[in-house]
Amino acid sequence: MKEITIDELKPGMYVQGIVEQRGNMKIKSQGKVTKRAIISQLRKQGILKLLIDPSKEFTPEAEEQDPTPEPEQPLSEEPPEETEEKVAFDEEISQAKKLHDQGKNIQKRMLNSVAKGLPVDLKMPKEFSEQLVGSIDRNPNALMCLTKIREKDSYLLEHSLNVAVLLARFAKYLDMEEEEVQELALAGFLHDIGKIKIPDNILHKPGRLTDFEMNIMRDHVYYGVVTLEEMGLPEHIVRTMAEHHERLDGYGYPDGLRGDEISLYGRMIAIVDTYDAITADRVYKAGMPSQKAMKILLGDSPKMYDMELVQKFVKCVGIYPVGSLIMLDNGHIGMVVKQNEELPTKPVVKIFYSSRNKAFLPIKDVNLKTGQLKIDKGVTPSEFGLDFNRFFQERIAI
Repeated sequence: MKEITIDELKPGMYVQGIVEQRGNMKIKSQGKVTKRAIISQLRKQGILKLLIDPSKEFTPEAEEQDPTPEPEQPLSEEPPEETEEKVAFDEEISQAKKLHDQGKNIQKRMLNSVAKGLPVDLKMPKEFSEQLVGSIDRNPNALMCLTKIREKDSYLLEHSLNVAVLLARFAKYLDMEEEEVQELALAGFLHDIGKIKIPDNILHKPGRLTDFEMNIMRDHVYYGVVTLEEMGLPEHIVRTMAEHHERLDGYGYPDGLRGDEISLYGRMIAIVDTYDAITADRVYKAGMPSQKAMKILLGDSPKMYDMELVQKFVKCVGIYPVGSLIMLDNGHIGMVVKQNEELPTKPVVKIFYSSRNKAFLPIKDVNLKTGQLKIDKGVTPSEFGLDFNRFFQERIAI
């Protein structure tokens, strides 16, 4: 083997590997250099040094001098990796889990204060929302994954936390300013705080509410507005919280706003709040798969929801959202840990269970865009009698 620079590379050489490069484009590690166009393209991709095998040198075919040459192609390339991850998933997930638990504890303390008529210190949820956005900045998938780890009896605590995570991620996807991302995270974290004022027999009723009960339930928005105003939140953040049940057709509540009367933030939180509510497990019902929730949102657009925003949200979350479980065509089950935006049906999956052998497997990350395995379908832990929450905390979020 011999190490050479890109300037020394010539047609007829056999590249054994890449030694040094700039940028994020992954180049196939082996291949013949059949023409000068390949060398030019490799140089453009930031290749600086290569390892060649002199024993595999060959005589290249003569290159015709064509005034309109073919587009230059490198040896072989994979699509560039997304560069938004500053920290690896496995490094961030432990910190994200601690942050997620902290968020539920803060929710519990705030709800207890509101229930007792005590003031709520804005500093606590504001600092938490900043930490939440910080985790998404480091790795957007860790906290997104945790939105899928639910306890049936903790819906009120987890729902507001999940809406905060999803809203911040959505705002990042839309390339909003950092201040806007922070504000949306805070609005999501506090949007259901007024529900603590609703009687338990209505709030946790296992079935359809009567018209009378629904009118009482709708009052949670009013109680929330009063609470946030007492906390001293800016008017536009209070407005975001107040609009999370408004709908474009005017049949939402509390004010029956229509169309452009609903703010951009209000349209965003309406989509995210509905999505998380549909996919959540409750004491009285199992959550629907993410794909079903997306279908409902799209079906209700543009009548109730902003169609353009819903379509962007679907792209942001993905066909197989991070944290959801899938079965591959070989019977292995895994958790989605990263989207491949250019190949939405081929995410990165953390394999951990064999449905055929009914046994746990050594945990292994598989990038479906680079192999032959395909997703067979989305699945739920209950289909296989798995206590996935326990497994997640003991084997993944460590």
